Amino acid sequence: MSKTILCYGDSNTYGFVPETGRRYPKDVRYTGRLQMLLGDGYTVIEEGCNGRTTIHDDPLEGWKNGLDYLKPCLNSHKPIDIVILMLGSNDLKATFRLNAREIALGAGQLVKVIREFTMEKQGFIPQIVLISPPEIGLGITSSPFYGAFDEGAIEVSRQFPEHYKEVAEEM
Repeated sequence: MSKTILCYGDSNTYGFVPETGRRYPKDVRYTGRLQMLLGDGYTVIEEGCNGRTTIHDDPLEGWKNGLDYLKPCLNSHKPIDIVILMLGSNDLKATFRLNAREIALGAGQLVKVIREFTMEKQGFIPQIVLISPPEIGLGITSSPFYGAFDEGAIEVSRQFPEHYKEVAEEM
């Protein structure tokens, strides 16, 4: 019997190509590579959305709040054996003014929802892999995203691994 892996994330999961605004081919995206590595015994579901936050409503794109879509997503793909959760990069936007710990705690709230909702709806809790988002690079200042993100995002993103590890261990 095949195991189902739900990859829930933002543009990093979607496979967004910053230079073109398009999408990397399936065999380049991490989700597609994971599917190739795992083979037929697994079904890897891509649920990446450019701009998705953990639990915050973006004033320009409020529909990208990761919490709002999480339960419908979990319900439509059940039963789910593994959830790979990688969100937090978009919480670095200057409009939110969040530190790394606050962002990691937002991701922790999503882990809590995954645990409670899947137990209720599918009768068991999937394995949950909480991944720290990648660092924001120095190139942000010359990026089309500069303005939404500022230089402060670079340092805060470097603190993600420590805080995501703490949240993962707590949960």
